[in-house]
Amino acid sequence: MQILEKYFKLSKTQKQQFLLLEKECKYWNTQINIISRKDIHKLYQNHILHSLAISKIIQFKANSKVLDAGTGGGFPGIPLAILFPKVNFFLVDSIKKKIKVVNEIYKSIGLKNIQTSHSRIEDLNDSFDFIVSRAVAKMSTFNNLVVGKLSNKNFNNFNNGIFCLKGGDLSNELKGINHKLFEISDFFNEDYFITKKIIYINYKNLI
Repeated sequence: MQILEKYFKLSKTQKQQFLLLEKECKYWNTQINIISRKDIHKLYQNHILHSLAISKIIQFKANSKVLDAGTGGGFPGIPLAILFPKVNFFLVDSIKKKIKVVNEIYKSIGLKNIQTSHSRIEDLNDSFDFIVSRAVAKMSTFNNLVVGKLSNKNFNNFNNGIFCLKGGDLSNELKGINHKLFEISDFFNEDYFITKKIIYINYKNLI
């Protein structure tokens, strides 16, 4: 929790929710491998804080619709939903048992701004202001999956689009893709974030 308070001013409710998130993730990780077992002791840094890096770039406005595509164990969607209680988050994954766990976690925390769906990204019929993800697929593949899923009605400080958490050398992966790259190490000074990046792609560049 201290690492979150180092970078964010959290309300009492948010602190309680993050503590519950830790408890639920550790419990459910003994039932189903939602987070690498060797990584679970670094949950706050490697998963929660990493997810919240997106908020250092954009402060989603109230009533925004944000899709977490390929949410896995609920990242980055659940931490962002705690940080932005007035934003509507839709967490989607094609693996049924993962969505079942995500449902248990967010309900135990008491979050009211999350909906989930056991489905493939490309099968969704709704549109969203933003799509977030964490290393779900190569950007070219991911872009093809989400074409048509973004609304063209902008009311945030960024045009509607994609925010992807990525790591490592992305020069080949991003070749030919119109994007903006943010270094997470500009926001967080832990060594873990040295190679971590956020890729933003404007919805206009997906058409």
